[in-house]
This record gives sequence, structure tokens and C-alpha cells, in this order.
Amino acid sequence: MNHDFDVLTAARSWRVERAEVPTPAEVVSELFARDVLTLEELKARLSKPAYKSLRATVERGERLDPGIADTVALAMKTWAMERGATHYTHWFQPLTGSTAEKHDAFVSPNGDGLAIAAFSGKELIQAEPDASSFPSGGLRATFEARGYTAWDPSSPAFIIRHSNGATLCIPTAFASWTGEALDLKTPLLRSAEALNKAVAPALHLFGASEGTRVVSTVGAEQEYFLVAEEYYFRRPDLVMTGRTLFGARPPRGQELEDHYFGAIPDRVLSFMTDAELQLYALGIPVKTRHNEVAPGQFEIAPIFEPSNVAADHQQLLMQVLSNTARKYGLVCLMHEKPFAGVNGSGKHCNWSMSTDAGENLLEPGDTPHENLQFLFFCTAVLKAVDEHQDLLRISVAGASNDHRLGANEAPPAILSIFLGSELTDILDRIESGEGGRGPEAGLLGLGSSVLPPIPRHAGDRNRTSPFAFTGNKFEFRAVGSSQSISFPVTVLNTIVADAVQTLTAELQARLTRGLELDEAVGELVRETYTAHKRIVFNGDGYSGEWHREAKEERGLLNLRTSVDAIEHLSDEKNVRLFEGFGVLTERELAARQEILFDIYFKTVNIEGETTESVAQTMILPAAVAYLGDLARAGGSRAVREITAEVEAAADELYDALGTLREQNRALGGDTVHEKAHHMRDQILPAMAGVRQAADRLEKLVADAHWPLPTYRQMLFVK
Repeated sequence: MNHDFDVLTAARSWRVERAEVPTPAEVVSELFARDVLTLEELKARLSKPAYKSLRATVERGERLDPGIADTVALAMKTWAMERGATHYTHWFQPLTGSTAEKHDAFVSPNGDGLAIAAFSGKELIQAEPDASSFPSGGLRATFEARGYTAWDPSSPAFIIRHSNGATLCIPTAFASWTGEALDLKTPLLRSAEALNKAVAPALHLFGASEGTRVVSTVGAEQEYFLVAEEYYFRRPDLVMTGRTLFGARPPRGQELEDHYFGAIPDRVLSFMTDAELQLYALGIPVKTRHNEVAPGQFEIAPIFEPSNVAADHQQLLMQVLSNTARKYGLVCLMHEKPFAGVNGSGKHCNWSMSTDAGENLLEPGDTPHENLQFLFFCTAVLKAVDEHQDLLRISVAGASNDHRLGANEAPPAILSIFLGSELTDILDRIESGEGGRGPEAGLLGLGSSVLPPIPRHAGDRNRTSPFAFTGNKFEFRAVGSSQSISFPVTVLNTIVADAVQTLTAELQARLTRGLELDEAVGELVRETYTAHKRIVFNGDGYSGEWHREAKEERGLLNLRTSVDAIEHLSDEKNVRLFEGFGVLTERELAARQEILFDIYFKTVNIEGETTESVAQTMILPAAVAYLGDLARAGGSRAVREITAEVEAAADELYDALGTLREQNRALGGDTVHEKAHHMRDQILPAMAGVRQAADRLEKLVADAHWPLPTYRQMLFVK
């Protein structure tokens, strides 16, 4: 059977069957946020006092007045029903890393055989999902199941449309009956407030007015793969685990480097356009789309937003991409390494801090060597990353993200910061007492009179750095493609709050001693840079020399696996940090450690059992069937030699399967900690043994017998 032809036929059919989307003639300014209940929309529907109160909560963080709940609920219901919504849901982010929702109808019987549309302030503010059915790390059990979702007014409500209607989604936090956070949003909101409280006093020392608020801002680039739907459903490993557990490398992968920024295939571009229009309607400011490095890999990137809203929008973006791909006969893969041997997918979190007046605190300006405020906050980030390398590594820990270590992506095992040549030179000069700056960036001549001179940045870019300064922000490149960005951003907010708070106290002490501001900041920046410059590395993060230097000369952590990293989450310094800023209690932190181990164990356990099943019921029978064909083909030398090779590989697979089967049955202990170690130390190596033999067979067994779509088909047939 020519499966390539089948997929190409299906690929053509989407042109006829695709659902209608807004036409390109629709003006984006009119489409943008059409399905979002913005403050501007609420202004027209609320009384002035209610609107003023709500706006103060959203923009200045003032305590929510419960008295306005009924008024807001009425406005929300009316707006949603005008747009076709029949149901509403409290939309929240449990510790699974995905989103959760339970839909309730607006319709309510009135006792006379009729029904009315109703939605109260009480229903807006609070709902009660079963807390024991989500991961809780021991915070909730089946016999103590009560949990609450609580309205988050700082993230606007929105409409999700489907084929037969629409649902009003209300972003909420999720907590247990005893008050512990059971979600990703609550600690993120707490960390954002901690950052504001730490940074505002520092800004006052630099002359900012009282009442200045600070938020962290994030723009999260999303990488993903697209495969033909038919291939996906014929790969049990993709369906069950999100990645290919088998697959021989094709003759061509990404080595020609021709896919990156290449022309986007028509079907893929149509999918992208459809998804973008939906995202615009949801108020998600997507800006960039392009082919990524690997065949079949793509990227979409938004512009900056406040971190809480950005985290919500990231979850929505993944949902829209996944749902929309199916309309075009495609499946969107967000696993960090769905195909061995080619580029994996990350989610690069571009992080900065901004005031309510729109000032970016990590903007160096034209004279960064004279920008005392920028140098203060920049060195605070250096201090934060150096002192909390473990937490940043833990924040991206997961069985799937481990597959990206040391490959063609930012290696998250060793945390380092790329500053670029100009900024490094400035800080080196400050440290030495020389001051000033090196050569100006200037203009870059391109050697042709028809081409204009272009500005050359003072520093280069470094794709091998897990944490890079990129002009006016830091790019945390180690976050995995399938991850929620909430916990990595929570960690960033908290560790920077800690560093800024410490440096602010030291700066205040110097000013109290009578130093001028420029002298005090200069001293502090010099001392901080000297203490933490070991974290700065502008070279090749993939090189073996760097790995040796990082460990032996600089003393940096190298937490190679997620199990190694997760062990440190409950370290005393981390408990003290999170409790000190009110972001996570010791109990909440311990629960998250338990959940991380549990998810790691279950992820690899599913992969191990899927590997065993596919190898036993699909690959080994294919090899046996091919051997039968060879036996009937006669006894020529070619047949004898091919038979010998296939028999040897089949025997190797059979033996490796025995080892994997034994380890799958063992599970490795009673606690999730023990089981996670068993998965890492026993199951993953056993799976690798099975894969090695199976991939060898793929190159020997005739295509007519091979039961799985190949890498060649999945990566290149679009």
C-alpha cells in the first residue's frame, strides 16, 4: 500500500472540507480581542463606581470588592450570551500542567415550566470542583475532596467557540478546602506581587514616584511539529506518549539546514492563518510565524504581556494550535523531542520587568554604561540566576524535556547567562575600575551600493545559552514545548525579587553612609558582578570544554536528569525563599515535589509499557513475517545473508524485550521517589535497547511488512 499517496490525498481534501474562518479582508484591529471581555467593554456595561473599583483591582492590585460581583456577573453574562455563549466555566490550571473546565448552563428553571438565563456574583466568584481528582501531592485525598476555584479579575474572561456554540471561560485560581494552592496560577500571582514589592523600593531610590507598580512581562515563543493525521493514528507510540519510541533516522534530516525560515507549505500556512485569526479574537498578540530548524517543525511567537495574562494565553495558544491542526488533516505535536536525532521543541520565555508607566527596567538605552538603574537590575538578575541555578533547572524538569539536553537546543542541565560582548565588556570595565564602554556597535556595510548600511548590535546572539540577554530582556530558552510557563515564571519572579530586595538594602545602607547614588550603585554593581560573574558564559554551551569548565573551574551545577534536579526542590534554602516571599508554603512545595516525581514516573512507565507492546505485537511479528517470505524465496547467497541479518536483529530485539518486560513488572519500589529512580536507571536504558534492535530491523525489513510510518514519511510528507 502506498501510504504516502493516501496522506497526500487526505492533504488535498482539507481545501474542500475546512471550516469557514474570517476572511483576510477582515481588519485585524476589528478582530483583535473580539471574544475577550476587556476593561473597555466592561466600562460601557458597569456603573462608574463598579468599574472604578474593578479597574483598581486589575491595574493597581487593590483588594477586590465582593460587592461588585453581581453587577460584573450580569455584565459578563449579557456580553457572553450576545456572542452566542450558552454555558460558562471556571477555567483553571491544575498541577497537571494543562487546563481544566466544568461547564454550567446559563439556563435555570424558574418553577413554572419555563427557564431564565441566570448567573450570579456568587457563581462568578467561586465554584467547587473535586480537588481529589487532580494531582495534589498529598494535599487532598479522596475522602477530603473539597476544593474551590476563585475568579481572577486580572486575567479577562473570554469566549471559546466550537462547532455548535460557544462557552464563556472565566480564568480562576484553584485551592483546597484548607487553603493550599492546587494550581499554577496562584503561586504565579503571588510571585508577581512579591516582585512588585521588592522592586518598587529600589525604583524609589532611583527617583521613581511613590505608587509606581512593577510587573514581570513575558513573551513565550512556541515551537511545535506537524504530522499528517493518518500517520499519527498508525503510530501507537505517538498516540500514547506524544513521541516516537521507534524510528530509524532517514537519509536526510536537518543537516542541509534548508528548512529553517524556508517557504511555508500551503496547507501549513493555511492552518497557521486560521489559528492566528482565532488567537487574535482571543486577544493573544501573536506576531511571528516561521519554519523551525527540523523538517516538519514550526514556531509561533507573541509580543510581551503581563506574566499572568501571558501564561493564560500560552495555554490557550496550545489548545488552539492542537484543535485547528485537525481541521487540516494534521496533528500538532508539542512533545519536547518527538523525533530522535533532529531538533527538539522548546518554549523560549522572554522575561523582563516593566513599570505601570511602560518603562522596561531591562532596557539599557544608548549608553548602558551610564544607565545606573539598568546596571543595578541587570546584576540583580545575575545574582538571582547564580544563587538559584537549581530552581531554574527544576522549573523545566520533566521526562520529556530531558531529551533536549545537549542536543540542538539550549541545554538546561547547566545554567549560564549570555550577556554579549558589549555588556560583558562594560561590567568587566566596572569591575576593573576602568569604566566607560568599548567600541561602538556602529553600522554594518554590506559591500553593495544598492544595499543600505544597517545598524549592527553591540553584541551577538547565542543559541546555545539557556539564559541569554537579548537587548532588553532575558530569554529563558530551557522551558519545554509542552510545559505551562507558569512555574518557570514563578521561579524567575521570586528569585529576582530576592536578589533585588537584598541589593536594595545594601544600596540603602551605602546611601545612609553618605555616598552619592552613582558612587553607591557603582560599588554595588562591581561587588555583585565579581561575586556572580561565574554564571556569565558567552561561548558554545554544547562543547565538552564548557561542561568541564562549568563544573571543575566555576563550580556550577550540572543536574543531568530531572530526577537529579527535583531532589533539590525541598532544600532548606528553597523552602526559606518561597515561604519568605509568601509564594509557596513548605507544604505546597513538598506537594509539588511529590507531583513532579509522580508525573516523571508515570510518563516513563507509560513509555516503557508502550515500547513493550509495540515491539511485541507489531515489530517482532513483522520481522517474523519477513523471515517467512525470505524462507520461501530460495537459498541464494543474498537471501541467506539478509536472513542472517534479520534473524540476528530479531533475536536482539527478543532479548531486549525480555529485559524491558522484567523491568516494567518491577516498577522499582513503593514510593514515587523510588519509582522515578527506577524509571530513569532501569526502564529508560531497557527501552533504548529495544529501540536499537527495532531501528536496526526497520532498515532490514521490506517496506511492505513494516507496520509503522517512518521518519521519512512523517517529517517530509505534508
